[in-house]
Amino acid sequence: MPHPALHLAVEIDGDGAHPAAWRRAAHRPGELLTPRRVAKVAAVAENSGFTLVTLDDGILPPASAAAGGPAGRLGAVERAAFVAASTSVLGVAPVVATTYAEPFHVSTRLASLDHVSSGRAGWVVGVEEGPDAARAWGRPPVEGASALRREALDGLRVVRDLWDSWEDDAVIRSVATSRYLDRGRLHPIDFTGETYSVKGPAIVPRPPQGRPVVLAPAGLVPPELVDVALVEGTSPALLGEAAAASGAPLAFAEIEVALDTPDEPAAERIGDLERYAAWEAAPGQPSGRLRYTGSAAGLADLLEELSDVVDGVRLHPLVLDEDLAVLSRLVLPELFVRRVAARPLPGTTLRTALGLPRPESRFTTAPPATRTTPGASATPAAPATPATPTASAASAASAASAASAKGILSTVAPEGNR
Repeated sequence: MPHPALHLAVEIDGDGAHPAAWRRAAHRPGELLTPRRVAKVAAVAENSGFTLVTLDDGILPPASAAAGGPAGRLGAVERAAFVAASTSVLGVAPVVATTYAEPFHVSTRLASLDHVSSGRAGWVVGVEEGPDAARAWGRPPVEGASALRREALDGLRVVRDLWDSWEDDAVIRSVATSRYLDRGRLHPIDFTGETYSVKGPAIVPRPPQGRPVVLAPAGLVPPELVDVALVEGTSPALLGEAAAASGAPLAFAEIEVALDTPDEPAAERIGDLERYAAWEAAPGQPSGRLRYTGSAAGLADLLEELSDVVDGVRLHPLVLDEDLAVLSRLVLPELFVRRVAARPLPGTTLRTALGLPRPESRFTTAPPATRTTPGASATPAAPATPATPTASAASAASAASAASAKGILSTVAPEGNR
């Protein structure tokens, strides 16, 4: 019986999933953080037919630092904005944690990314674990799984509500009345959590997708708040069980892949890297992912089998410069021939590519009495933002500047909340 196409995503942070992947990279170490490198990898992913790329992030050094490799990375949202500008079909989803970052800034940055990408933005909800992350942020540590989930849940609720705080038709651009927006269609979100509160509306109009696609590890936050659950399991059967139990609209399997290349079998490539660092022992690497090692044909068979139990996969290549080329030349073309997967169509949003509906703003049904009359002031309701400047503020300003260049950004002054 025909079944929906398998959605294909790939993680493109750094040089690959192995902490020592940089030793087999095809570029000089100094080129890793250059725009040319980011654009090249994104172009390969888009031309291959991937629906989505994800970009890992965190305030602490990446896993490669422990293996003598790169100890820094550019911000994921900034890289995603660059990828969006250099591609036309590919979805882009940066990892952003709200454990310490202000949800207001996270909302602003991701909404701006959705605007500049014309509706191709996603968000991989992350967490910042460990006291080192807290010290880097200058915040009291959030300790324990329940506290991390609480911060992730509160942050996700705030971000979603802020995306909804501008109704879709809030921007009216009325020359006759000299009004840019209808402030009656802006809504304070009035969120109160255990550790902070947020009141005012966003400073960015509602994103083109209504809400960018939210991806999150299964179990981190309630499934009704996410679009794609990232599920783990060390076999297709376990992945199927995890997908069925996720409760989210879509479930993507997390798979690490090491493929045979024309010059070297996958097992030998792994053995070469294991001389420098263990794949399993890398800091921050999950241990429950399915790992495939072998030929391109074998991976195509595995993905076809998985298409019966999950909606998509997120691949984590061992070494991007080696495995992404094999995926592009041999694996994805075979999946398209078998009609297991399909390329995203030009001109569609990421939600459309994934078969997800565009959500209504939760404020859309606000009574007409709350709206302004013609000729009323165009000043929006007071917004809420953190009182304490954080590292994310600069990133938000960067993303907001990109949105402003397209004439889509409102102007309001921030005030404190956390």
